[in-house]
Amino acid sequence: MRGARAWDSDLLYSFRRSPVTVVAAGLTLLCVGGALFAPWIAPHNPFDLASVNLLDAFTPPAWSPRGNAAYLLGTDNQGRDMLSAILYGARISLAVGVAAVLFSMVLGVSLGLLSGYLGGPVDALLMRIADVQLSFPAILIALLIDGVAHVALPREWRSSMAMYVLVFSIGISGWVQYARTVRGSTLVEKSKEYVQAARVIGRHPAAIMWHHLLPNVMGPVLVIATIHLATAIVTEATLSFLGVGMPPTTPSLGTLISAGNNFLFSGEWWIAVFPGTALVVLVLSVNLLGDWLRDALNPKLR
Repeated sequence: MRGARAWDSDLLYSFRRSPVTVVAAGLTLLCVGGALFAPWIAPHNPFDLASVNLLDAFTPPAWSPRGNAAYLLGTDNQGRDMLSAILYGARISLAVGVAAVLFSMVLGVSLGLLSGYLGGPVDALLMRIADVQLSFPAILIALLIDGVAHVALPREWRSSMAMYVLVFSIGISGWVQYARTVRGSTLVEKSKEYVQAARVIGRHPAAIMWHHLLPNVMGPVLVIATIHLATAIVTEATLSFLGVGMPPTTPSLGTLISAGNNFLFSGEWWIAVFPGTALVVLVLSVNLLGDWLRDALNPKLR
């Protein structure tokens, strides 16, 4: 009975009525499933040097006249199977994107609650910092932080800390949209009766923000997080393509595209085209899901 009610809910009804959203959800599940289960479904392990043969380098896709059935999407300049490299690369790109979104969300929601609830100088200071950050492109902020971290860290730590630096740089560049959204919702909610009642009975401000305000401002945050995930994946790919993201030893989709770009005009097009296509499909499907969720949760569009 409960499952039937959930199936007939407005959200799932809106989902079923949109063929584009259904296809986007299927593609997202396919990409995420392939990334999560890469060690089990990938034909080869691109990180196992013992299984990589340099004589197989630049093998075209299997349907080409010079193709090899063992390499469905061909191989790169090191003889690594492109399909396996894409699955493992998508795993890293998704991990960085999800971690960066979680970091941005926690930071932005916390600062937005503080800004909206406390008001006064705290609100003015946080919003002026947000205004300054909004005047710079997110990719420029991520590049700056990533570059400073690479200079500050010892050379032997750079490869091992690359993912953490990437998550921090992408996350710190995206907290503003969460903070401003939560601040606006908090300004509305804090004047309502249930918050006033909590103040009257002497509840601590932190408890009011955590137990009363936070559950009522999380709706728009989830929509922002879905759309921000696609942006974070693109930012990671851009930084890795520029050579300041993930190291070549742990390739993401960005590093795979960067490596293939060197051979794009020499005939080995598949080295760049297939990782680029995987990135486009992943980002587009997540964006379409975010757009649908934004419209489905907007009461003015019902």
